[in-house]
Amino acid sequence: MDFTDQRLSYEKGQLDQQSIPTSPFELLHTWMNEAIEAQVQEPYAMSLATCGADNKPGVRIVLLREITEKGIVFYTNYESAKGQDIAENPNAEALFFWPKLERQIRISGSIAKIDTTKSAAYFQKRPHDSQVGAWVSQPQSGEVANRAVMEQTFAQLQAKYPADSKVPTPEFWGGYEITIENIEFWQGRANRMHDRIVYTQDNSSADGAVNWTTKRLLP
Repeated sequence: MDFTDQRLSYEKGQLDQQSIPTSPFELLHTWMNEAIEAQVQEPYAMSLATCGADNKPGVRIVLLREITEKGIVFYTNYESAKGQDIAENPNAEALFFWPKLERQIRISGSIAKIDTTKSAAYFQKRPHDSQVGAWVSQPQSGEVANRAVMEQTFAQLQAKYPADSKVPTPEFWGGYEITIENIEFWQGRANRMHDRIVYTQDNSSADGAVNWTTKRLLP
């Protein structure tokens, strides 16, 4: 298949370095809200890239569940392939891509588990069957003989934990937070003259305050 003749001209917006906020979190909130208002399908879905000790990168889609004062939070199985990568190399990168708005946000930084109490509180907010499903995926990405085995395990767990009962939070499941060190906002423009603004965390302040520097990148 040849896609060399397939292309679009991006003409829906612009990103002016002179008018952006001093903190990237303000712009992150603004863009996320605009994606929600534009009814982008699952605007909080992001590609998460990790790399373990084998130096082989892995990427998959996960769901953003919170923007904090210092980063972004998602939840997963700690014993999954990404969990193993993070244990070996606590750095990660996330990418949001919203074609409808011709925008991307690229986030990189250090990553660590969040407090277990907070993870448990979120787990109990999930739909009951999603809670049950988390117990089926153990170990996540592990080999299974066929789908029937999965469905049998799911049915057994549904019987063990009926809809009106509490499903315990698995010890192998919880949240991670990526502390943002660099974040790039990309706005598509015509003629491939895209706008790219990068915020970089500046920790040189004597009072320990987190400041940010910005720069424009060539497309």
